[in-house]
Amino acid sequence: MKLTLYHFESCRFCARVRAYIAEHHLDVPMKDIELNPTYCDELIAIGGKTQVPCLVIDGKPLYESLDIIDWLKNNLVS
Repeated sequence: MKLTLYHFESCRFCARVRAYIAEHHLDVPMKDIELNPTYCDELIAIGGKTQVPCLVIDGKPLYESLDIIDWLKNNLVS
């Protein structure tokens, strides 16, 4: 399963997801769309918008911080 979290540092919803990932020591690659415009372009190509946080799961976008945390909880945390 390939995961990538698109985010930016000052987004409070992104911070919620990053905190969950850190708390549970999950290995989820992260791409900050404000630091690298290429990541923003990737995000638009995947989901058609720049909404963050966005967890891309095997090429499919999942938005909304609480939905992302639920997915992580149900699929990665034991």
